[in-house]
Amino acid sequence: MEAEPDQLLRTAMRVANTLRSHEVHFALAGGCAVYAHGGPASEHDVDVFVTEQDAPEARKVLVAAGMRAVNPPEDWLLKVYDGDCLVDLIFRPSGRPVTPERLDRAEELRVGATTAPVIPATDLMVDKLLILNAHRCDFAPLLLIARAVREKIDWVEVSRQTGHSPYARAFLTLLADLDIVDGRQLAHAKGEAHAEQGPW
Repeated sequence: MEAEPDQLLRTAMRVANTLRSHEVHFALAGGCAVYAHGGPASEHDVDVFVTEQDAPEARKVLVAAGMRAVNPPEDWLLKVYDGDCLVDLIFRPSGRPVTPERLDRAEELRVGATTAPVIPATDLMVDKLLILNAHRCDFAPLLLIARAVREKIDWVEVSRQTGHSPYARAFLTLLADLDIVDGRQLAHAKGEAHAEQGPW
């Protein structure tokens, strides 16, 4: 059963306040981060970035607060439920480990009636582009996010970090063709990436 956006927002606030009160290092990610940055509200789950070392403690304190733990088949996250709301405690998104340094870059933003550390919009877009593959290649949600938070994103940095992905390159080309981003800047970043890789 999929939770309603207002339920997800309440869960995000509850998760943030619980983790903060227990001094667990975290940052909101995914749809909640998009919402905090001014994008559309999340309609799926609450994504939280933690280090792999802190993930069991994060789950423990959330369970102690009344949430229900489940055992996921994936090896890159842990899961709990707050009623019908799924909370993903992610420590290796897109194959890249969450580090304390990455969490330190989080921005303190308003989330409902509270504030919480939220991953920067640039990191958020990088993560979302690196998820794209042959079986998950829907650009429509990404277009909504890109339009809503484009001024907060360092698109050159996004291009540099995702340049190895043909799906990310295709999406960035689409954004340039739609005049959502500056195609000249992306072309410059692409040229720099090729120069770093060498002629072979």
